[in-house]
Amino acid sequence: MKIFFSGIGGSGVSAIAGFMAAKGHFIAGSDRLFDLSTTHPIRKRLEENGIIIFPQNGDGINGSFDFAVFSTSVEKSNPDFRKAEMLGIPLKTRPEYLAEIVSEHNTIAVAGTSGKSTTSGMLAFLMQRLGMPPNFIGGGRVKQFRTLRNSGNYFSGSSDTLIIEACESDGTIIHYKPAYSIILNLDLDHHPVEQTARMFEQLSDNTSKPVFVCADDNNLASCAIRNACCFSIHKESEYQAKSIVYYPFRTAFKVNGQEFKLSLPGEYNLYNALACISFLLELGAPAKDIARILPEFSGIERRFDIHRNDGRYLVIDDYAHNPHKIHSLMEAVKKISDKVCYIFQPHGYGPTRLMKDGYIRTFAENMREADHLILLPIYYAGGTAARDISSRDIAEGVAASGRSVEVIDDRADVLKKAGWWDSYVVLGARDDTLSDFAEQIAGTLS
Repeated sequence: MKIFFSGIGGSGVSAIAGFMAAKGHFIAGSDRLFDLSTTHPIRKRLEENGIIIFPQNGDGINGSFDFAVFSTSVEKSNPDFRKAEMLGIPLKTRPEYLAEIVSEHNTIAVAGTSGKSTTSGMLAFLMQRLGMPPNFIGGGRVKQFRTLRNSGNYFSGSSDTLIIEACESDGTIIHYKPAYSIILNLDLDHHPVEQTARMFEQLSDNTSKPVFVCADDNNLASCAIRNACCFSIHKESEYQAKSIVYYPFRTAFKVNGQEFKLSLPGEYNLYNALACISFLLELGAPAKDIARILPEFSGIERRFDIHRNDGRYLVIDDYAHNPHKIHSLMEAVKKISDKVCYIFQPHGYGPTRLMKDGYIRTFAENMREADHLILLPIYYAGGTAARDISSRDIAEGVAASGRSVEVIDDRADVLKKAGWWDSYVVLGARDDTLSDFAEQIAGTLS
């Protein structure tokens, strides 16, 4: 097939585009991100995979394409969209096309408002190492899948099994019809909790085999999940973690008598691992083999990425961007350092408007007297969103709770404060330059 992807630089779209290219299809695409940065590393990897990148001005689309796939962030007024519509080329959104791919495979859909990237990537890694070579389409970049041609957000395996990160953001998760589903948790993210709960219930209804669910999640407990198989830490379940020891950067535990070691920190990553372990055990994989391979998993890019840890200074970069993710990250960091400077960049005006109160509550409840919060301006990737909210709205609420907070518009001014604290956590979604910024902070400390 010949497919055009508009918005190909995004994590979800680039994963599908790379996956289809790896399967031998002709792929082309465009992204306004690449129009601004012709040497962007994601663009380079796509081109290494044989994908042709055009400017996002409509010139790359002609009548020879079988169909065009659009990121949900690409407006209908975009030149690519207008050109494809004018030529009569079938138009599909990224989630609509992903739903088609799901129906063509024996699919495992990994859902939840937090942890989808890590869990889907971990499961793909474990299955690949266990000799069950899956296909994988994710949002996060698995470090051990990265090559010169692959950013790590997909994997082309030889089986008919497909693992996907099933995001609820645009509501199309209700159209997925997977063989298995994993539902990690339920909290505020793209939609109100009640709305997301209905989506998860529909996903479970559409799932033909067991649905793996966290028994500890109170919001999930109120959902009608069909054919559930549960994993947990605190409540009794089929797959409950016991004898847990949390180390600063790793975790040890037992499940059904088998000892496991996870090379990732925090309770939230233990939940991610439990989801994978319960699924694999239900499939019949030997527990000892899973336990042997699990410590090898090194994680997802921009998930607790350590840029410096020399005994004095600690610099961490993380994708955390909703209240639940931020709370989980802060819980893990508090076990490591007594005095932390958090540097948070909210993403998108719509999400920030929805989650403002959650952000304020999360920072107010989790920050200690010695901690400090720096808020960067809201990340804006283009589009027509109303800019009627700012980081200062969050700062005012956090300050009212008595916590130490400030807004700094220029990252260079943040670097001038390097050394005021020993531990720094850079967090925020979608903007890969945050990782570069964390590296700058790490290099500035002396």
